[in-house]
Amino acid sequence: MKTHLRIDWLILFCLAFFVNRSSAQTQTVLDGAYVKEHNPTRKVIAYPYLREADVMWTRRVWQKIDLKQKVNQKLYFPITAIQNRKSLFDVIKIGLLEQGSITAYGVDDDEFQVPLSQREVDSILNFRSMTTTQDLETGEPIQVEKVETVNSEDIRAYKIKEDWIFDKQRSERYVRIIGIAPMWEKKSENGDVIGVFERFWLHFPECRYLFNNYDVYNSHNVAQEMTFDQLFQMRFFSSYILKEDNVFDRRIAEYAYGVDRLMESERIKNEFFELEHDLWHY
Repeated sequence: MKTHLRIDWLILFCLAFFVNRSSAQTQTVLDGAYVKEHNPTRKVIAYPYLREADVMWTRRVWQKIDLKQKVNQKLYFPITAIQNRKSLFDVIKIGLLEQGSITAYGVDDDEFQVPLSQREVDSILNFRSMTTTQDLETGEPIQVEKVETVNSEDIRAYKIKEDWIFDKQRSERYVRIIGIAPMWEKKSENGDVIGVFERFWLHFPECRYLFNNYDVYNSHNVAQEMTFDQLFQMRFFSSYILKEDNVFDRRIAEYAYGVDRLMESERIKNEFFELEHDLWHY
């Protein structure tokens, strides 16, 4: 009996030795001044309830967020994941391909009628094409499949669809983002860049929970970072109007050119702000 007890104690001692040794080998160096123990559980703040009877005025606009502008670069960087931070497009890819928590819609389906299948989304983000090359042994031309993966550095802008609403019950103007679409360059068969276009649409209210679980770099205070959802709700981005709903259903680019497009966009924005201001009497 004593022999069995000694063998058991010897086995336990060996196990404890190897566990402590392996944990010592895997111990990492603290990258920072303190251990971050607080992992907040973020909940999406619901929009204030809005009745149709209280909607006194509403307009629908489509805007473009240009990632070349400095204020919008927090949506573009980092193009590679560092320090547990991701760009907005990396977060979208996680929701589409890994989690399946959000749904993509067609390039012209900004009314969210027909969702894209998983295979269609994969074909958009991993574009496959056939190219002709030469066999090194025989010298004959052969067809080779080429896969071009869309990454964060390929994204040039985001297109958003918004409703500007004035609630007479609260005497407050709301801006609700209805949809968002990443935009990247479209090339011809010769490899020439044709322009920057959206490739699919996302229903923004469906994306809010996903966006609310990823932080955005805060250049003023790294200890107090905001999420992508908070960034959009607090309007910490710069954009200009591409189109407002009108009787002709035409975009600003169809009747204004060059600098006149930006001036027309600012004119529409000022019109919205002046309308809210004129509703008050002093």
